[in-house]
Formats: sequence, C-alpha cells, structure tokens
Amino acid sequence: MRTVQMTLDDDLVTTVDTIAKKLGTSRSAFMRDALRSALDRLQVKELERKHREGYSKKPVKRGEFDLWEQEQVWGK
Repeated sequence: MRTVQMTLDDDLVTTVDTIAKKLGTSRSAFMRDALRSALDRLQVKELERKHREGYSKKPVKRGEFDLWEQEQVWGK
C-alpha cells in the first residue's frame, strides 16, 4: 500500500471521520472503500455507454428476439 496526500474540505473530513467511527473503521479504510465504489460506478457507466453505442450502431431488428418472448412472461 502507498501513502498519498489529499486536500479535502474540513467539513468533508469531519463527516468522513464521524461515519468511519460509526462503522468501526478508519478514515483510510473508509476512503479506500469509497474510491473503489466510485471506480466501480464509473466502470458500469462506461460499459453502459458502450452498450448503448453498440445498439445505436446495430439496432435490434424486428423479430430478432421473438424466440425469447415467452420467457419474459411471468405468472403462467
């Protein structure tokens, strides 16, 4: 692990410290988890963007997924 220096607003540090204490963890552990979560969300957004881009380049054709329509029906 590396030690890095960050500049944060005082109120943010206070809030993080309060939450970290409630969770029984350290400021560093809380920040690591928060950064990992943010990176995960960014990765999902990028994958969703690529997905949308793919469908805009090659839209679904009529009848392409008809075979699966019965699989979508609930309660029968």
